[in-house]
Amino acid sequence: MAARLTANTKAGGCASKLSPKILDRALKSVPHVTNENVLVGYETADDAGVYDLTGVSGRPLAMVQTVDFFTPIVDDPYTFGGIAAANALSDIYAMGARPVTALSLVVFPGKGEIEDLESILKGGAEKIREADCVILGGHSISEDEVKFGYAITGLIDPGRILTNAGAKPGDVLVFTKRIGTGVISTALKAGFAKRTHLETSVEQMLTLNRDICEAMLSLDVNGCTDVTGFGLLGHAREMALASGVTLEISASSVRFLPGAIEYSQARAHSGGLQNNREFVESCVLMPPGIPDEIEALLYDPQTSGGLLISLGEEDAKTLLEARPEAYVIGRVLNYETKPIQVKA
Repeated sequence: MAARLTANTKAGGCASKLSPKILDRALKSVPHVTNENVLVGYETADDAGVYDLTGVSGRPLAMVQTVDFFTPIVDDPYTFGGIAAANALSDIYAMGARPVTALSLVVFPGKGEIEDLESILKGGAEKIREADCVILGGHSISEDEVKFGYAITGLIDPGRILTNAGAKPGDVLVFTKRIGTGVISTALKAGFAKRTHLETSVEQMLTLNRDICEAMLSLDVNGCTDVTGFGLLGHAREMALASGVTLEISASSVRFLPGAIEYSQARAHSGGLQNNREFVESCVLMPPGIPDEIEALLYDPQTSGGLLISLGEEDAKTLLEARPEAYVIGRVLNYETKPIQVKA
């Protein structure tokens, strides 16, 4: 069995994420520089940036880049490394791209256990290898709090880029994983998460979005984003605003990990969840009667979460047949009073 992370670093990932309200304000102050080769920038808060290489390669080709790292959300270092890798790779899959190279980002205590660091790196490397991606190097610094992740580069045909800005009225909203990794990780930190619940959550977080990405590339997908730190409603908000539509999400259709509702009822709510709610709730029409624990879970920050896919009804049926883990959670409407409408 791998070594265990020290108590002051375990299970802290969700609470350490920068508030979306602060990030949104800061990004608005950054001068926008136009470049004809930038096909997707940060303006619509998409999952990754895309740069056109066609002029260099002599054939249709674009580079997709993303970066993600965070503090541990599980005790086991090897597992943490794998989850961090799967989470970073997810942004590439959400764009419909193929990951090719990775650079590791390591923050580790100078007096930390070397076995823990080795396990983190091994866990990440195995998951990167599973994705047929290659680690080229990385950067490390010494700090008391452990953080780990990757900068990932992918390749894509510039004519087949999926973004969060393409959702169309009449589309079906398909989601591919269950919600609840945030509250389960918070319950672990508080010491009352059940082992079976943690194991199921870890299994999901370690699952790459590669297969679902490959399945949707054969279909006419209009929009896609992965659901991670800003929660289901946070990432749905980004898609709605970027696409100029309203997303209607059925709370009763959303599937939750075993234990998630129980921990939400126990208020195992991280600072990340509260930040998400504060930033997003003004954009959400929430009907009365939604249980508090369910409403909270819709804002719950996810790690290595599923893909939220917007596509036509017939293509949605085909996707559901090909990938049984996927399910419908709503539909896309013409813009109404709010970007997000939740229904019971």
